[in-house]
Amino acid sequence: MSGRDDSTAGVGTQGTLSAGAHDLYLAVIRTHGRIARKEVAESEYSYLSELLDIGLLVPDTDDPHVLLAADPQQLSSGLSATWQRQALELLARAIAIPGDLQGLADAFHNPDATGGTVEYVRGKAIINQRINHAVASAKEEVLAAQPGGPRPPEVLSQTLAEDIEDLRRGISARTIYHPSTRYHAPTRDYVATLTEAGGRFRTLDEPYTRLIIVDRALAVIPVAEDLNLAAFIHDPAVIHFLTHEVFERNWNRGLDFSGGRTVPQQVVSRMRQTIIDLLLDGTNHRVIARRLGISERTLARHLAEMREDYNVESLFQLGYALARSSRESHQGPANPAAPGGG
Repeated sequence: MSGRDDSTAGVGTQGTLSAGAHDLYLAVIRTHGRIARKEVAESEYSYLSELLDIGLLVPDTDDPHVLLAADPQQLSSGLSATWQRQALELLARAIAIPGDLQGLADAFHNPDATGGTVEYVRGKAIINQRINHAVASAKEEVLAAQPGGPRPPEVLSQTLAEDIEDLRRGISARTIYHPSTRYHAPTRDYVATLTEAGGRFRTLDEPYTRLIIVDRALAVIPVAEDLNLAAFIHDPAVIHFLTHEVFERNWNRGLDFSGGRTVPQQVVSRMRQTIIDLLLDGTNHRVIARRLGISERTLARHLAEMREDYNVESLFQLGYALARSSRESHQGPANPAAPGGG
């Protein structure tokens, strides 16, 4: 998710040749510093372009189909001066751009100029950009409730370094996930790394709203179920309500999650009961897995282990056994233990 412009990447920015271009130049030297374009193999076209771009090969003024080797020593002096000048220009632009754009940034992030104490922002790209900027600018605390299943591994890897840096600079971070993340190895690794750095995570097995709160000065929530439209809230009273009556209550009902493979028995039991309820409603395996945020393979493992635990063969028998076990648990006996590893 880098915003850097890569249009200048290549030989000119690195000041070195690829091995293929280096060998091709030496081959031209061995042919008395001349080579016809048609003599260059197709597999070497990229190396030829590299030498032409840097100026180590130049067209013969008498015959443009013939290329001549240039003196590297003379070329290096000119390129060094040119690249140093370009580097200084880029450095000057890099130093100046924050000040040049500060006025526009103030207008972009000023709620009075963009809609008052509640801003409505449309478009996932803009929403994510605003959220990333707010989190990167946090001074004390970031609270996040992330319903749904695990995030893609590439997203986790992209944000890991920035999240660790936020924690190292003293930001307090708490995040609520869906219990299905306990079965997702990339999420477990991500949570374990951030927990070691000071982050805190819990899982909550009940419906809750996506919510991000930064320094208790900004709250972000989706508008209805439209993830393309978000409300950025700056009103202190509303933020106080969302912090204490929504996030903190959900946090207190959640279970600690440090990235370990062991899944708490109550998480396993509730997830498996949800699986049975959905199966008895006629929901197919693919839909169940998607709703729970787990893979179909993990779902199949749950079903196999439940059948083994209750010594039954069919899903109907399993549903009956679970219902009977639930009634007995209120009278004293506990449900059979079920494995909870990821």
